[in-house]
Amino acid sequence: MQNVQNALRSANLAGRIKVSTTIISSIVSGFPPSEGVFTSASFMNPIVNFLKKNNAPLLANIYPYFSYLYTPSINLDYALFTSPNAQVTDKNNGLQYQNLFDALVDTVYAALAKAGGPNVPIVVSESGWPSAGGDNRGAATFNNAQTYYRGLIGHYRQGTPLKRQAIETYLFAMFDENKKGGASTENNFGLFRPNKQPKYQLNFN
Repeated sequence: MQNVQNALRSANLAGRIKVSTTIISSIVSGFPPSEGVFTSASFMNPIVNFLKKNNAPLLANIYPYFSYLYTPSINLDYALFTSPNAQVTDKNNGLQYQNLFDALVDTVYAALAKAGGPNVPIVVSESGWPSAGGDNRGAATFNNAQTYYRGLIGHYRQGTPLKRQAIETYLFAMFDENKKGGASTENNFGLFRPNKQPKYQLNFN
């Protein structure tokens, strides 16, 4: 990251192009969200210092699907943006969480603050839900995926309970990866099928 930054500076592009890196949720732990912390400070603290110094965001892959899949206590409506009421109240600051996406993002914000970067912004570099493939909680369905994408598209401008500002967010993925290996759910995160036909009725406006 520092080498790329140096190269950009040499080309007089440092003010126009940001250098960052992506993290997955497993590098952050803690509940409620305010207790979020990076599981490897020796790895993350230099990265956070770099981002802070260069006014760059941290890229975070946020997948409520996987949190729901591996945490039996999480309700499906909390993961799909369909919960009518707050399901989590942070005991440390009183903030209430009506969806899992916000809780995961604010957990990363809390970890950033503890690592010395309270003002480092987050860009959600990936978020999605599989429409098929089977899993141990029966969550990978067309209806659940469409509900998640619609919920996320309708929500991201509101920000989170901790940061009331729009979150730059990218959906994963454009197309189903029908030739991808691994779990069969991995083939079904696309907004479009491999034949370029849309899977869902989504309104990006």
